[in-house]
Amino acid sequence: MIAIELMETASSGVAHALSTLASTPLAEPAPKGIDTEGVVTFFASKIAPILLAVLGVIFIGRASRGEISKVLTSSAIAIVGLAFIAGAATLFFVGDYLIDLIFE
Repeated sequence: MIAIELMETASSGVAHALSTLASTPLAEPAPKGIDTEGVVTFFASKIAPILLAVLGVIFIGRASRGEISKVLTSSAIAIVGLAFIAGAATLFFVGDYLIDLIFE
């Protein structure tokens, strides 16, 4: 008799646990890749302006001390660097276009 009551209590506990597990929503599937557009947007909107502001402060500080040649050299290097970054982005989009064109 005690064994039957113990089995009934255990089975009701298991049924309650299973109904609780069945009613919980399943987690959403994990994303498959990295959101590169979000990373680029974050970098372009938050990080790049801060870096450009720091460069501007350095250039103004050097120019006020009379180091115009160093400021011009640094400015030229910064402009060439930005041109390389823009060129790389352009090549990325051109390559994407060529891949789409070839494999369609």
